[in-house]
Amino acid sequence: MAIVVVLDMPGMTQAQYEQSAEKVAGRPGPVRSPADWPVEGLISHTSAPTENGWLVVDVWESEEAFRQFGETLGPILRELGVEGVQPRTYPVLNVVTR
Repeated sequence: MAIVVVLDMPGMTQAQYEQSAEKVAGRPGPVRSPADWPVEGLISHTSAPTENGWLVVDVWESEEAFRQFGETLGPILRELGVEGVQPRTYPVLNVVTR
């Protein structure tokens, strides 16, 4: 079952987000497609600045796919000084894409 993952990261800057994206993709530049992720299963990725940090909302094919990604993402965030991120997950009812 697909899930929505919400990562609210107070204190994270755009520069830290961009660094994390490069580390996730394993190459310089922004992530542009699900193929840039180190594991399969990403359906969509959206990021945005907030009043006090950064927000990421992903849709994953399954909790297992996100868990596998979390094994990569957690150390990257810690390396960048982004601590205490607690993902919120929700079951997906519907996904609409262009």
